[in-house]
Amino acid sequence: MAGRAEGKVAFITGAARGQGRAHAVRLAQEGADIIAIDVCKQLPRVAFAMSTPEDLAETVSLVEKTGRRIHAVQADVRDHDAMKAVVDEGVAQFGRLDIVVANAGIGPDGYLMHKMDQQTWQDTIDINLTGVWLSTKVALPHIIAGKRGGSIVLTSSVGGLSANQFVGHYVTAKHGVVGIMRTLALELGRHSIRVNSLHPTQVSTPMVMHDLTYKMFCPELPNPTVDDFAARSQALHVLPTPWVDAEDIANAALFLCSDEARFITGVTLPVDAGTLIK
Repeated sequence: MAGRAEGKVAFITGAARGQGRAHAVRLAQEGADIIAIDVCKQLPRVAFAMSTPEDLAETVSLVEKTGRRIHAVQADVRDHDAMKAVVDEGVAQFGRLDIVVANAGIGPDGYLMHKMDQQTWQDTIDINLTGVWLSTKVALPHIIAGKRGGSIVLTSSVGGLSANQFVGHYVTAKHGVVGIMRTLALELGRHSIRVNSLHPTQVSTPMVMHDLTYKMFCPELPNPTVDDFAARSQALHVLPTPWVDAEDIANAALFLCSDEARFITGVTLPVDAGTLIK
C-alpha cells in the first residue's frame, strides 16, 4: 500500500544515519516531506563514533531521490531554541506538521549504577529523555494548530520495558520515555493526536555495532568479535536473528504514523525478535 504518508510532513530527530535515516527515507518513500535534525558531532564522554555533517548530507540526498523535500539542520535535542527554530523554519517551508519521530539518543557505556559518575548519568538523561520531551514540545503547537490530528512515535528500547545490568542510566531514560508517551497520549487524544513508543532490540547501526558493545555482551572475553556478540545477542531472541535492521524499526514507525493505526495510541510496540517474552 503506497502513499501511507502522502502529503504529510514529519519531524525526525537523529536523522543523519541509522534508525533516524531509515525513518526519514521510509516516510519519504510513502509521500512525506521531512524536517530533520542531528547533532552531527562527537559529544564528550560518548565512546562510540557519532554522526557527521556528511552523514546528514547523505540522508538529504536519499530523501530527495524519493522525490520528496527535506529541511535538514544540525541541532542538539538538548537545545530547545535551536530545535524550535528548525521546526518553525520547516513548517514555514512545507506548510504543516503531522508526524514526530523522536529518535535521537546515545548508547550506553557499561557501568554499575553505584560506580557511575554523575556526568555520564546526566548526559544520558538529558539526551535520551529530556531530548525526547523537548522534541515533542517544539512540534506539538504546529500539529495542534493544524487541526488534522497527527502521530508521535517515541523511540524507547527493550530496555524501556525490562532491566539490564551495567546500563542503568540508559534503562532509566528509556523507561522515562514510556512515561512521556503515556502522558502525551492522554493529553493529546482530544486533538486526535496519537502517541506511541517503539522498543527495539539490538539494531545493526553504528550506535550498536562497535567494540564496546561486544565487550559489554561478552565481558569475560579479552577481545570479543562481532561473531561473539552475535551469538550472545541471538541467545536473547526467540526468532533466529542476532539483531534487527534499521528498516525494521522504520516500517513499524510508518505503520504507527499511517491511517492503518488510526485508533492505536498509548501503545508500547516491541520490535525485539521475541526478547521480551523469554
